[in-house]
Amino acid sequence: MEWLIDSIRNMTWNEQVQKFAFAAVIILLGIVASRVLRRRLPLERLHPQHQLIIRRFTGYLVLGIAFAWALQQLGVSLGVVLGAAGLLTVAIGFAAQTSVSNLISGLFLMVEQPFVVGDVIKVADATGEVISIDLLSVRLRTFDNLLVRIPNESMIKSNVTNLTYFPIRRFDMQVGVAYKEDLSKVGKVLMEIADNNPICLQEPKPLIIFSGFGDSAINLQFSVWAMKENFLELRNSTQNAVKRSFEQHGIEIPFPHRTLYAGSVTEPLPVRITAAERSPIQS
Repeated sequence: MEWLIDSIRNMTWNEQVQKFAFAAVIILLGIVASRVLRRRLPLERLHPQHQLIIRRFTGYLVLGIAFAWALQQLGVSLGVVLGAAGLLTVAIGFAAQTSVSNLISGLFLMVEQPFVVGDVIKVADATGEVISIDLLSVRLRTFDNLLVRIPNESMIKSNVTNLTYFPIRRFDMQVGVAYKEDLSKVGKVLMEIADNNPICLQEPKPLIIFSGFGDSAINLQFSVWAMKENFLELRNSTQNAVKRSFEQHGIEIPFPHRTLYAGSVTEPLPVRITAAERSPIQS
């Protein structure tokens, strides 16, 4: 600050007023020019996220040029300003290593683009729509309308699942049927469900996969496809249709049974209700 004070002391009163007024006008014009350029730049062909980054960078650049010009009008050498800025940058870098790491990670995210604004992603325990990708963090809006802020460094180090990257999604439903059921009949019923669902895609074709023999049921996987915007509706309608169709065709969806044994006895433990237990209690 001493170089700025010495520069001002060497001026007369009239010169000080003129220089400060001119510097203030330059900064004011820089602010106006920054806002106008950010709004008027022809970036419609670019992705909205790229537009945001370019507009911000342009605004900061114009403000920086205006500020440097204003200091020059006050008699401050730009070399001194740049040297002070370099020292300040080093000091801030040591004091804010986490922020610098987030900044670098943010640049990597913007170059790689594993997701963009509007995508639905899953990061650790958070799932939601990306509403902004900034230089320091990514902001998500969850399905229950909560805001989640994730630092960019955490995004780089975590496994990120983009649920809407591709135009279609597959819903896998696990279905268990009784051992007595005819699997060919079950398969026909499931395929009819897919054919009758208007949001279920016929290409890729629905799949029925034999998963294995369970403790109380034969386990099947019923897989159907839909456009990504219809995924939740597909999941709900498919599960409701399976239950309804199985009831109509008499297909049993079993549930686990338990039999109680006493020690090494091979027969189940008998339970008998005596006549005395059936009669009401007399007072």
